Amino acid sequence: MGGCAADLPHRGRRVPRRPAAPVARALLRRRGRRAVAAGRRRHRRPGPGRALLHAYFLRAGEASAPTGLRVERVRDGGSYSTRRVTAEQSGRAILELTASFQVAEAGFTHQVPQLLAPEPESLPTAQEAAAEIDGPLREWFEQLTRRHPFDIRFDGELPRVAASRGEPAPPQQRFWMRSLEPLPDQPLVHAAALAYASDMLMLSTSLAPHARAVGAPDVAAASLDHAVWLHSPARADEWLCFEQESTWAAGGRCHCSGRLFDRAGRLVMTVAQEGMVRPLGPR
Repeated sequence: MGGCAADLPHRGRRVPRRPAAPVARALLRRRGRRAVAAGRRRHRRPGPGRALLHAYFLRAGEASAPTGLRVERVRDGGSYSTRRVTAEQSGRAILELTASFQVAEAGFTHQVPQLLAPEPESLPTAQEAAAEIDGPLREWFEQLTRRHPFDIRFDGELPRVAASRGEPAPPQQRFWMRSLEPLPDQPLVHAAALAYASDMLMLSTSLAPHARAVGAPDVAAASLDHAVWLHSPARADEWLCFEQESTWAAGGRCHCSGRLFDRAGRLVMTVAQEGMVRPLGPR
């Protein structure tokens, strides 16, 4: 991604209200380019920087309601810039987000997780998967690309499918994804698209061992705490593989994590999420 958040509004300034959108996406879209120029003046290696977004979901938001963004300039250093963002609807905070941006620089490099997945072209589309399923689950697959603007190809059976049979499944899933439409050659647009997709289907992994699914009438589920590390630039309109898993659930909460790889196997994004998952009654 190019640049840091150096041109975000000053402390306490409010960004004009707009129909609600994922705040990470709105924040990334508003980022300036001044830090890139500063990095070049310091003769750093040119290229995209990195970003960390950490959000706390405080209240449910209304997608059709205007959302105000209040941005605080926390720090501007030689390599890092930090912003704090509050999203508000009807005068009430619905989300608090801290974002840290780093200019590009050389450094130690290693990567432990490796991508071992079939090619996306060998996997069925959501529509093809739906053709083999009946009932409400078929409608879920058919609606998938309407809810999320991505071509999604699942590797293996989704835990949701096992849950529809009343069967538990391992708390993990993997799928390839790319945007349905080509995106412009602007790194910020692609970074925003990845931030938008970073929690897509994530919480469902926590319910797999319990033969439940997000959206079922006997389950209440919501994101509480969401962190995104954008390690390297990647095009959201090219194939990316998203591996997701849940390592813990208890007391009405769960922890999930995700790793996003490009087709060459490079780790481009890491995600961690804590969510609320509550049974609403006897099964």
